[in-house]
Amino acid sequence: MSAQTLDREEQSLNRVISPERFAHMVVRTSKFEELVNWYQTVLGAKPAFKNDILAFLSYDEEHHRVAVLNVPDLAEQPEGIAGFHHVAFTYRSLDELLSTYERLRDLGIMPVFPINHGPTTSIYYADPDGNQIELQVDNYDTVEEATKFFYSDAFAQNPIGVEFDPEDLIRRLKAGEPEEDVKRRPDIGPRGLADVKLR
Repeated sequence: MSAQTLDREEQSLNRVISPERFAHMVVRTSKFEELVNWYQTVLGAKPAFKNDILAFLSYDEEHHRVAVLNVPDLAEQPEGIAGFHHVAFTYRSLDELLSTYERLRDLGIMPVFPINHGPTTSIYYADPDGNQIELQVDNYDTVEEATKFFYSDAFAQNPIGVEFDPEDLIRRLKAGEPEEDVKRRPDIGPRGLADVKLR
């Protein structure tokens, strides 16, 4: 490894990279249709995708700004407590996302759920109160390509995604594998909400 490469990696680990933009929020509910209708009404959002499990709503050029997840039989939130599932922030590249992972790892802040959803490669974190944020990178160059994935057989069989080890993605990038290949979601077959513990 050259001195120039080592210097670049050291600079990458020591600099703080802020997200490029706010991406979306996700709410879970047992009042699915009521929440979908409320967000459409309040935000003037339209469904980019909707089935019995989830709805992706957007009010601008993003493929979704609000997602509503249908989880049956949830208890009502106790009085005086409000919350949300997570808020997401998008980075410009997988390298920026993984550099941020390394910086946080070195500070003792570890992810709770790294997963490749298909449209995004995402790393979820929980704050000290347990509220989650998603740091992500888009896996497609255009919103149209990402939206097309929602209607694919791969998404129909597995709307959740595939977990990954961030250290493995770092190794692959450092070995020279193209970012596009590293971000491609592997096919693991059918998978639904029952197969993953929602955090």
